[in-house]
Amino acid sequence: MNDIPAIAVSDGEHLRGLTRDDAGFPGTLESLLFAEADLSDVGSTLMQAPQIDAASVRFLPLVTRPSKTLCVGLNYADHTAEVGLEQPAVPEVFPRFPSSLIGHEDEIARPPESDKLDFEAELVIVIGRRGRRISKAAALDHVAGYSIFNDATLRDYQFRTSQWGIGKNFDRTGAFGPWLVTPDTVPPGCKGLRIQGRLNGEVVQDANTDQFIYDIPALIELLSETMTLEPGDVILTGTPAGVGWSRTPRLMMKAGDVFEAEVEGLGILRNRVVDERP
Repeated sequence: MNDIPAIAVSDGEHLRGLTRDDAGFPGTLESLLFAEADLSDVGSTLMQAPQIDAASVRFLPLVTRPSKTLCVGLNYADHTAEVGLEQPAVPEVFPRFPSSLIGHEDEIARPPESDKLDFEAELVIVIGRRGRRISKAAALDHVAGYSIFNDATLRDYQFRTSQWGIGKNFDRTGAFGPWLVTPDTVPPGCKGLRIQGRLNGEVVQDANTDQFIYDIPALIELLSETMTLEPGDVILTGTPAGVGWSRTPRLMMKAGDVFEAEVEGLGILRNRVVDERP
């Protein structure tokens, strides 16, 4: 709001929240995550805060500078098949960097170097408690909440190398938000949630999180074998079938397009595409 940091919740109809200049401001969501704060208590407090004019708000990525953003690839068998790859014995994992992140209603930048900009609707895990070698049984205790991501990808750059990351890290291509939904409001591990991607209102991806090859506890266990997961770390859980690259003819995003990613119970992430100025 007017470039003043703020934090807000939705009461279903309105935003309620506080800015940094208001008495009782608890901190930004990012600072609260890093401090391992009790977000349910913060949310309850914010429900009593004044209404905020949604038109005055700019949504930021839920975490602007996570210590790690870990993307899991090929976690839906139908997507693996549509891109003509063999299902790996373990998930593909690659990083995203903070310079690629944008928020809800922000503009995805299609770079001048490529017109092969594709969409990927994904459910996101946000870590809330530090841990290493986390068991599946304890994994959900380390989750602060869930959100939505559009892992927009420059496909020609992605497949230039075996590591994929170069096509996933163009500036302003990773849309993230709008809400952090706490685990007490969704099924454990987000099981059974519908996930959709819509391009200009047309459904292009439609799946269910029950189709994960590796569910959320399994992903947390696997990733924490090799690295400490820190509060504010972000894990993308993979995209289902329907991406534009696999269609005939190919369906690439262009300037003026609007992509919406929706996960049942988590909201709708909406972003317009613009051409980046060189």
